[in-house]
Amino acid sequence: MTDRNDRNHQTVLDDSIEHVETLEEFKNSFFYGSRSNLNAKFLASLEPSEAADVVAELIDTIDDVLDRGDTAALTERFIAAQQRAYEPTPGEAARFSYDDTPFTPLAKPLAESRVALVTSSGHFVAGDDPEPFGVVDMTQAEAEARISEFLRATPTLSSIPSDVSAADLRVRHGGYPVAAVAADHQVALPLGHLRHLAEQGRIGELADRAYSFVGAASQLRLREHVAPAWAHGLQSDEVDLVLLVPV
Repeated sequence: MTDRNDRNHQTVLDDSIEHVETLEEFKNSFFYGSRSNLNAKFLASLEPSEAADVVAELIDTIDDVLDRGDTAALTERFIAAQQRAYEPTPGEAARFSYDDTPFTPLAKPLAESRVALVTSSGHFVAGDDPEPFGVVDMTQAEAEARISEFLRATPTLSSIPSDVSAADLRVRHGGYPVAAVAADHQVALPLGHLRHLAEQGRIGELADRAYSFVGAASQLRLREHVAPAWAHGLQSDEVDLVLLVPV
């Protein structure tokens, strides 16, 4: 009987050991995994030892918040950790760096230019929901859960009146946490700032409409098919320059 109990006990131990989560699995679980957290998905870009150091540093900083209420230190540490995760490793070419980029000089002074705003933030106006994949009132949680579908889909451009009120704006995006943007739309859709610049005469005028789409989309379709049509529409609206706000 003792031998049987020992064998059963060993089987339980073996099963538990078999399912122990590794540090690699833990850090990757925040990147659309079991612990999906868009604020912490940067951990997946770090080596396990680096991710462990970051988590330890954040815990230490949380202690400072609890002891002294120093929330600024936690914000700074979090930003520093994200920067560390996304910077190229020694010898690696910088991501999103290109040898050649299109450049067109302004045809007129900025103070005389008609300016439009285009963002990849996922904004739209209440009552004009693009209804991705035919889903009515898709939640932010569902958008995050369906990020792989967004990444394969053709992006939809939402038209937003430049004088829209914040109360009429909505935002949804599967690729980044939208809470801060929903609280202050100027973070990613700076229409108020542009209106102010127009009032000051820093820009000639603000175009009647701004545009937004979910940037987590098929980049090939965006570049080859969708963006040229969007650019043509802006030209038809006699826009002199576009402020692009990537998210």
